[in-house]
Amino acid sequence: MRMKKMLTVWRLKRMVCLLLVALIFTSCTSERKLIKKPIKEEGVSFLFERLKENELHFNTLSAKFNAEYTVDKKKTSLKGQIRLKKDSILWVSLSPALGLEMARVIITPDSVKFLNRLESNYFITDFQYFNNYINNALDFNMLQAFIIGNDFSFYEISKFRASVDAHEYRLNTIHRQKLKNYVKANEAEIIIPVQNIWLNPENFKITKVVIKEIVVNSRKLTANYSSFVPVDEQLFPSEAFFEVESAEKRIDIKIDFSKLDIDPVLRFPFRIPSKYSMIE
Repeated sequence: MRMKKMLTVWRLKRMVCLLLVALIFTSCTSERKLIKKPIKEEGVSFLFERLKENELHFNTLSAKFNAEYTVDKKKTSLKGQIRLKKDSILWVSLSPALGLEMARVIITPDSVKFLNRLESNYFITDFQYFNNYINNALDFNMLQAFIIGNDFSFYEISKFRASVDAHEYRLNTIHRQKLKNYVKANEAEIIIPVQNIWLNPENFKITKVVIKEIVVNSRKLTANYSSFVPVDEQLFPSEAFFEVESAEKRIDIKIDFSKLDIDPVLRFPFRIPSKYSMIE
């Protein structure tokens, strides 16, 4: 019985982590509207200026979502809520397609706290938990950027090259690093091996991001953004489709956001009941 319970806990932790990886990274079935008319070639500086001007600007953000992810041909559906305080707190509540809350997660730049309501237990760890799970290097800023469809903040852009690809702008680089002024003491250096960014030429919103390694059996992370909706005079991608690919497996996740709200007053409740037990 104890072994069965341990397996149930492990599966839930794995499922939650995969969904959060999807929120981090989110053959694409999400449609990307392509501009058919020719577009003028532009330089890297111009494109990044337009990209930054049209990114989502906020202090707090809330949304509901429906998610569907597929691992090893097994499909699972979930729904939930997300609350985000810029650069500091990510709060996620998860439920089955029909049912009460089954898990709650709160993430900061330093910590991850997970509450499992199905098994009345919890765990608390550091942000490195994600990196250990997916064998990659991430930070809170990157997580935040992938969720909202922005570019990473505080990373160099000088090594990018610009081109036109399928009637969209494409920016690509290798070995992208965090700017030295924003590297904290004792912080592990994060280097993005290869990164490609596609921009819609009409609104300069990011429609696709690909990050991959340059090694044998490399991993590739792809995020596709579509169905942009106006929220407080800004555009937000209400649909995201993510792929995490390696030599061993592929994970596909589709997320549909709804009831988006920019800069609401938010609470981030996370109380561990005294009867809950800690899990390793």
